[in-house]
Amino acid sequence: MKIDEEKCVGCGNCVSFCTMGVIRIENGLAVVNEDECVECNTCYRCCESEGLNPTLVRALRKLFAVFRLRYDGRIDVCPTGALTPPELEWPRSLRRAFSDPTVAHDSTGMAGRGTEEIKTNDITGRIGPGEAGVVIDLGRPGTGVFFHEIDRMTRALAPLRVTFEPENPLTALMIDARTGNLRDDILQEKVLSAIIELKVTLGDLRDVLNVVDDVAGTLDTVVSAGVSSRCDSDGGVPHERVCVEAGYSLSPNGKTNLGLGRPVTFGD
Repeated sequence: MKIDEEKCVGCGNCVSFCTMGVIRIENGLAVVNEDECVECNTCYRCCESEGLNPTLVRALRKLFAVFRLRYDGRIDVCPTGALTPPELEWPRSLRRAFSDPTVAHDSTGMAGRGTEEIKTNDITGRIGPGEAGVVIDLGRPGTGVFFHEIDRMTRALAPLRVTFEPENPLTALMIDARTGNLRDDILQEKVLSAIIELKVTLGDLRDVLNVVDDVAGTLDTVVSAGVSSRCDSDGGVPHERVCVEAGYSLSPNGKTNLGLGRPVTFGD
C-alpha cells in the first residue's frame, strides 16, 4: 500500500484497519512498512475517501488544537483519499493474490487463498477409502508468513509419499511437486496466510503429522493442521486414532461437511 504524503493528514484511521499492524504515524504522516505489508488492501477498502482538501483539513486540525477542541469523526474514512493501492509486478503481486479476498488466483480462478480445500471431498471424491486429506494452514492476521517458511514445510513433507493437491495455488508455485520446492523468486514475499493441501494414505498419516509438528517449531508464524477422511460404514472416523497417537488433541468443534451435490461413488 502506498500513502500519498501530499494528501495524508496523519489522522491515523488507517492504522487500526491494518491486518498486519505495519502502518504507523511518524512525523505527522502515516507510514507503511513495505517489507511487512502483505498488500491485502484492507485499509483501502475500509477507509472510504471523503475527498477533502488536505490543506483545509490541516488548517482545521491546527485551529481545533489552539482552542483545545476535539472532533470525533468517523474512523472508517480517509479524509483526503491518501491511500493508493499500487500497481504490483511479479513476484510482489503474489502478496495481494494470497491476502486480498477480492482477488482471484490466476492458477485456480478462486479468490482468497485460492482453494476450495478438502471440505468439498464428498462431492469431488478427492479423498478415497484408506486415504486422508491434510491441510496445513500457515499465517494469520498480525503475523503473516513468508514463502520461504512455506517452502521449508513443503520440502519436508514431499519425501513422505504425499500428493500435493493440484487445484491449489501453492502447488502451482512449486518447481517440482515431487520435491515440494517453491520457485526461488518468490521466497522473500510475505502473505497474510496460505494453505498447503495434500493427500496421503492413512498408514503414512502419522509420519506427516509428526513432520508438521517438527517443522512448525522452526517457523516464525502460526501453523494449524486439519485432517479429513471418509467415514467408515458404521460412522467411525478413520483418522481420529492416528491423530491422537501422533499427539494431536482433536478439537471438540470438529465438523462433518455435507455437500449439496451428488456424492462420488467409489467401487468396492
